[in-house]
Amino acid sequence: MMKWENLLKPGRFDLKDKQVATLDNSRSEFERDYDRIIFSAPFRNLQDKTQVFPLPEHDFVHTRLTHSLEVSSVGRSLGKIAGEYLISTYPELTDQGITSADIGAIVAAAALTHDIGNPPFGHSGEDAISDFFKFHKEGQRWKVHLNSDQWEDMVKFEGNAQGFRMLTAKNSGLKISFATLAAFTKYPRPAMLQSPDKERRSHKKFGFFTDQKEHYGVLAESLGLEKSAEGVWMRHPLAFLVEAADDICYSIIDLEDGCTLGLVSLEESISLFAAILGERFSQEKLNEYKTTGQKLAILRAMTINKLVSEASNAFIEKEKEILDGSFDQALTDYIPSAKALAVISRISIKKIYRSKPVLEKEAAGFQVLEGLLTVFSKALFHKYYKPELYSGQDKSILRLLPEDMDLDAFDGQDAYAILRALIDFISGMTDKYALSLYRKVKGIALPGA
Repeated sequence: MMKWENLLKPGRFDLKDKQVATLDNSRSEFERDYDRIIFSAPFRNLQDKTQVFPLPEHDFVHTRLTHSLEVSSVGRSLGKIAGEYLISTYPELTDQGITSADIGAIVAAAALTHDIGNPPFGHSGEDAISDFFKFHKEGQRWKVHLNSDQWEDMVKFEGNAQGFRMLTAKNSGLKISFATLAAFTKYPRPAMLQSPDKERRSHKKFGFFTDQKEHYGVLAESLGLEKSAEGVWMRHPLAFLVEAADDICYSIIDLEDGCTLGLVSLEESISLFAAILGERFSQEKLNEYKTTGQKLAILRAMTINKLVSEASNAFIEKEKEILDGSFDQALTDYIPSAKALAVISRISIKKIYRSKPVLEKEAAGFQVLEGLLTVFSKALFHKYYKPELYSGQDKSILRLLPEDMDLDAFDGQDAYAILRALIDFISGMTDKYALSLYRKVKGIALPGA
């Protein structure tokens, strides 16, 4: 069974950073994680990445940035409630200097980064990258230069694994703590897993690419994370709270956005919120608010508050089973409001996620990312594997890669490293930059146009 005194130990990949930490007594290790993320470039880029809807000119809807901030806020509440229980149950944590605020800070920081690895155009961007290697001839030609594990990473691009890669990159400057990294990693396994257990939530996706399996092993050993019978690491318990914060926010706030844009009626939205609020819902009090925005705002706040209470209670109830690995499902599937959330999910899929604006955005995302991957991967392949075809056009294309992608550092023997660097570049783009660059490399628009 995992032990909290190990799970909450300080520690980072950069050992030199520990010396700096001792000089800053105004913030805990975990508060420093939060601050570093807030001021990082990858986090800022989320302001121009789609959450669900293309950004309209008039109505406010959520971007990845606003969504992440809200998930972090909910995560902090969940973490502090759980933290108060853990501190009272395990007095050795107090001896270790851990407070409930620290546990809240871990969950808040991990939640802040939960979407940091998502490419442009949302989940369709993940599919576009995967499909490029599965089906496109320019993607397929790399297969013979990769082993089976590496190829699995290519044909199953995963934003969670890309996020872990970004958070541990030497040039990111983030250097966040092991505890926050582990809480971030909802799926502590590589892409290649012979027999994923469909009953275990942590097996649903994967959380790190094959070249970072050793990184996660170091983290897991440091925190005392155990392995399941399948040889896969168990989740850090706080990852359940990060997941719950995300589940709560996207269920409720995507519905709010859908209503704001007229895809779901106000009457239907009110009934969906009321199903969760139960006796706390009052139509009479709701009528005191004049505008649709005001009505949605109060319903959203009350509903999230109710779900936070239910999810934190579920965590406390299942804490022992989480520690021994016997509980491995989403907390929001276990709470009293699970059925009401499932109804919201079904309606959201039908009326929001399959709405015309969302489908149009997804279609555009496929074209843009496939186009960028085609142009850049072709030029890279010519440079390292078909020098006789390496043209002036290829050279011009590769000059558009970021300066920190040192092409001379690749010797052509490590195709995986080359592709990982290219995917880092493309997946890190904002929606607008990806579209702008696509138009330029395709000759649709000239620089400055």
